Amino acid sequence: MTDGLALWGAVVLPFGLLLVATTAASLSAALGSAAAGRAVPVRTVLQPVQEAARLLVVRRRRTQHPDALLWRLGGGTLFVTAVLAAAVVPIGDAPVLRSEVGVVWFNAAETLLWAALWLTGWGGNSVAGLIGGYRFLAQALAYELPMMLALITAALGAGSLDVVQVAAAQEDLWFVVWMPVAFVVFLVAALALSFWGPFSQPAGSDAAGGVLAELSGVDRLVVLVGRYAWLAAAAGMSVPLFLGGGAGPLLPSWLWWLAKTLAVLAALVWVRWRWPVVRVDRFEEIAWVVLLPAIVVQALVVSLVVI
Repeated sequence: MTDGLALWGAVVLPFGLLLVATTAASLSAALGSAAAGRAVPVRTVLQPVQEAARLLVVRRRRTQHPDALLWRLGGGTLFVTAVLAAAVVPIGDAPVLRSEVGVVWFNAAETLLWAALWLTGWGGNSVAGLIGGYRFLAQALAYELPMMLALITAALGAGSLDVVQVAAAQEDLWFVVWMPVAFVVFLVAALALSFWGPFSQPAGSDAAGGVLAELSGVDRLVVLVGRYAWLAAAAGMSVPLFLGGGAGPLLPSWLWWLAKTLAVLAALVWVRWRWPVVRVDRFEEIAWVVLLPAIVVQALVVSLVVI
């Protein structure tokens, strides 16, 4: 590590990520109303805040013989891992945590999500929750290799695993222009790791809510916040990897990063209301037969250009 985790960053980053996650939830509520052909009043945009307040006072529901410690540890870890992943994302020119292997750090934080969500499904001692947890593990096996190769492709183009250096390497040309497949694969993985939209079967209604089935009150709120936080962290990471980081005219770099992040986040949220849910087994087939070969070819093309 080249720089330590700054004290101000340790305090500000979780609140900033929470704010962006709340924005994503509000946008999702607004798009949901629009997709249903209804008007979007102010109370719809404020619905996530109202729901959060409600969950804070709702009494927790208990199952028989749960492993309460692991259940809550898994749920709380979702948000913690999202904060750890976001720590290496340059907000403008500098991240909270500057690392020479920031790309690997992000991927390592994401792999902790596997254990967190599985524990959330397993700890409640519920059939529906366990099904949801195992569905996510199967889904993770599908998206992980394509996502790793997408991250490696961006790092290869910059010749560095430092996220700041990856963003700086796009001064003349954004990576999304000549790495479009890697960009798309990364966004697909972002949806899958957040079990969002087409890849929300781990929390599917056919399994009574899956990993969310037995969660109530504060426990449910913590998991939902972690879900939106990961969606926000992945959107923020896509900017230095493929969209030039904070580069842009007139405005300060941090404002450009925020604008690009919100644009990507809006696209990810929008997908939820435009694409049907894909079965996990079908997604595995798509990932291994389509996404993986495509990103391998993309990585080879970038290798030849770099050489």
